[in-house]
Amino acid sequence: MKISTLTNHLAKIYGEEEAIRIIAEIGYDCYDFSMFDIGQDDHPINSNSFESYIQRLRKAADDSGIACNQSHAPFPSYLHGEEEYNKRMFSLLVRAIEVTGLLGGKIVIIHPAVFPGHKIGGNSLCWDTNMELYNSLLPHAKKANVKIALENMFNWYEGDSTASPATCSSPEEFVKYMDALDPEYFVACVDVGHSAMVNTGGESPGKMIRALGGKRVKALHVHDNDLVRDVHTLPFTQKIDWDEVMTALKDIGYDGELTFEADVFLSQFPDELAVHASRLMLEVGRYFIDKYEL
Repeated sequence: MKISTLTNHLAKIYGEEEAIRIIAEIGYDCYDFSMFDIGQDDHPINSNSFESYIQRLRKAADDSGIACNQSHAPFPSYLHGEEEYNKRMFSLLVRAIEVTGLLGGKIVIIHPAVFPGHKIGGNSLCWDTNMELYNSLLPHAKKANVKIALENMFNWYEGDSTASPATCSSPEEFVKYMDALDPEYFVACVDVGHSAMVNTGGESPGKMIRALGGKRVKALHVHDNDLVRDVHTLPFTQKIDWDEVMTALKDIGYDGELTFEADVFLSQFPDELAVHASRLMLEVGRYFIDKYEL
C-alpha cells in the first residue's frame, strides 16, 4: 500500500510547488492535492492561465518521482438557499476535477451537501440535492478521466457537546448513495475520524469500512480524534481504535492508498519543525502497513 498526505499545511509555508517536492523528499509515495482555497481571487487555479500553473506543479512532481493519488475539492459544496454561492461553487468543483486530471490524480473528494436537522437515513431534499449535484458533475469527471469520491460527513450545532448525523454518516446511508451513482465514476472516501465521532450514526470506522466493502471504498482520510470532535491529528495521539480500522481495511481487501488528512498535527509545531513532524507521520503509515501487511 502506498502512503500519501495533504499538501495543505506545507503549501502554506513553502508554496504548492515546493510542498510537493518536500513531500517527495520526506519519502511519501504520493500526495493529496488540497484545493481548499482555490476560490480566492488571487489563487493561480482561479485564473484563466491555471493550466500552465498546474503543468508546473505536475513537472515538479514528475521530476521528484511522486504522483498525485487524489485531491480534495473546496467546500461546502452546497448551501441551501444560497443560489449565488452554489453557482460559484459548482464552477470551482468543475475546476477541481479538471485540475485533478491534469495532475494525473485518480480521485477527487467532493463533500456531499449537508442539511441541518439531518436524520439517519436522510431525507428527500438532501437526497435530491446531492443526486443533482453529483450527476451534474459526472460529465466533467468523464472528460477528465477522474473518479469522484463521496465522504461521510457530520453536523455540529452550537451548544451541543457531540456531533450529529449528516449526509452519509451512517453505513446504510453511505451505501445507498454509492449504489445510486455510476460505479465507474463514483467511489467512497471513508473519513476515519468522522466515522468515529459519537452520535453520527457510523458507530465505528470498522463498521463503515466493512459495510461499504472493497468495491466501493477507494480512498481514505486517516486522522485521529477524541471520538467527539473533528481534531484531524496523528494516529495514536487520541482515542480511535486503529487495530479495528486496519483490520477492517485488510478484511475488505482495500486496494487504495493510506492518505493522511492530519495537517492539524503539523500545524501545532513551529514552521521550522513541520517537515520533521511530517516525517513522523510517514513512519506511522509505514508502521500500519508493516503490522497489518496491507
